[in-house]
Amino acid sequence: MHRRLATALAASTLSLVAVVGTATAATAAPADKPQVLASWTQTSASSYNTWAAARTNQAAWSAYAFDWSTDYCSSSPDNPFGFPFAMSCARHDFGYRNYKAAGAFDANKARLDSAFYEDLKRVCNNYSGGTKTACNSTAWTYYQAVRAFG
Repeated sequence: MHRRLATALAASTLSLVAVVGTATAATAAPADKPQVLASWTQTSASSYNTWAAARTNQAAWSAYAFDWSTDYCSSSPDNPFGFPFAMSCARHDFGYRNYKAAGAFDANKARLDSAFYEDLKRVCNNYSGGTKTACNSTAWTYYQAVRAFG
């Protein structure tokens, strides 16, 4: 009787370990998370556009457990002088938060800040003349702030 009970108990324990082990593996982020993160935080317009598309469909990327939270441009205006910088700030936050979580922030900060500046300049490319000059000056100021204090 004790032998049957011990065998059944051992089998139940092994089954539970297998289920828990499988559940843990299923909740782990996909192995390509670093590559996806890197592809969404480059300086190019295509990188920005790919990130923006993913941001509008975050549920499709839930297995990656990305941190999509943002405070946009922190304590600076999101739309200084009417220039719409909020989404550039959101992508910058995305890069900062996710590289910090991955323990790889220091190695990527300069690129994240450069990508932010390129995003801001793309916003400014929608203007011309003095308005474009003012936008670019504001973008430069925002970039210098994140380089120094980000």
